[in-house]
Amino acid sequence: MIIGYARVSTQDQNPQLQLDALSGTGCEQVFHEAATGTQRERPELVACLRTLRKGDSLVVWKLDRLARSLKDLVEIVHDLNQRGVGFKSLTESIDTTSSGGRLVFHIFGALAEFEHSLIRERTIAGLAAARARGRKGGRKPVLSQADVRKAVAMLADPNITKTEVAKHFGVSRVTLNAALTRSDIVEPQTVGREVSK
Repeated sequence: MIIGYARVSTQDQNPQLQLDALSGTGCEQVFHEAATGTQRERPELVACLRTLRKGDSLVVWKLDRLARSLKDLVEIVHDLNQRGVGFKSLTESIDTTSSGGRLVFHIFGALAEFEHSLIRERTIAGLAAARARGRKGGRKPVLSQADVRKAVAMLADPNITKTEVAKHFGVSRVTLNAALTRSDIVEPQTVGREVSK
């Protein structure tokens, strides 16, 4: 059985071009939906993939109609091959039922893996370069160094509790404790002081 899948994005609401091309190739059933490629939930694609049985072929008008990324495309086609389902893309003239088509997808798989490792390497290099320039990752501290100094001065008064100081700065006691622990201007006995009030 030849089954087609068509998808139009929200910018291009007319699926007729894809539907005509799919019916021209002899698709007995066509699933189509209007959803952007970045959406994770595509119920028609899920239904289409569930319908396919061993010996069937899935036909799409263009590769980007099926998957959100190269990695996603390779995973879908690999799953189809494992199930004994063929795959054809009309625009790119790819047919995994032939040896040439399978070769193309092996190359796509290698490219997807290469792309993933390049992104990972660049991310690690970028973080290292940022650290070398003195930048730290993560969220900026809620309390500035000046706020921490003020908090330490307030906590020097035994009648003021950490809860009151935290409330004064509009943060939780946990956040105040974390800022006091990170700060090099705080004496250890101040940080560990119990709240008495």
